[in-house]
Amino acid sequence: MKPLRGLTKAEFLMPLLGFTGLIAVWWLVALLRPELMPTPPQALVENLDYILHPFYRRGPGDIGLGWLLLASLQRVIVGFLIGATVAIPIGFLIGMSRMAMLAINPVIQVLKPVSPLAWLPIALAIFNVANPSAIFVIFITSLWSTIINTALGVASVPKDYLNVAQMLEMPVWKKVVKIILPASLPYIFTGLRISLGIAWLVIVAVEMLTGGIGIGFFVWDEWSRLNLSSVFLAVFVVGLTGLVLDYLLSQIESRVTHRTARS
Repeated sequence: MKPLRGLTKAEFLMPLLGFTGLIAVWWLVALLRPELMPTPPQALVENLDYILHPFYRRGPGDIGLGWLLLASLQRVIVGFLIGATVAIPIGFLIGMSRMAMLAINPVIQVLKPVSPLAWLPIALAIFNVANPSAIFVIFITSLWSTIINTALGVASVPKDYLNVAQMLEMPVWKKVVKIILPASLPYIFTGLRISLGIAWLVIVAVEMLTGGIGIGFFVWDEWSRLNLSSVFLAVFVVGLTGLVLDYLLSQIESRVTHRTARS
């Protein structure tokens, strides 16, 4: 089968078929229950202004969907990067030290299942402002997958590699940089990709509660106005943005590890 710009025909056509099926189901439900939701053409027509002018500014609180998306992305990226900066060293510590694992792992298992929305009142009590509170929730909820996968990667480094490092009397920092880190990178990036997906998932719910500028508040505001067409547009934009974020991180993984990222 001849490739189509790096993709086979099947790799191009099957996702297209899947999305076509999804739109067909949406269309069918809309035709059967027109009071429940608009059809895809109706949603497209009603959202043309948002689609054609994503970066408009028409007054306080009346700005385009592009600006709302950028505001949400900024919160997610800041919280995610702070989380990664904290999570990766903790993961290394757990993976390299059984004592650290015994001390920290129970804490992780207790905090990991806590709902992101449960952290929001605590964040608001600490910061008393919506924006840093949202970033804090992103930070705390994006920690766990990266910590766990990093620790797993460090613990999975072949013993032969570590024995060679011991024979060469490598200092600890050199062993980490030259042996453990390169061997752990696929696990670390798996954790980062999961954490980024969770961060993007959480921001919508957090912004619904905190308000202000963001794609999550847009969803809630449009629902309050019974404008379901715009809610469908926001769902599409959120999903597409999540796909792009994961793709970009997978490309970084490919460049850093010099291997094809796992989908």
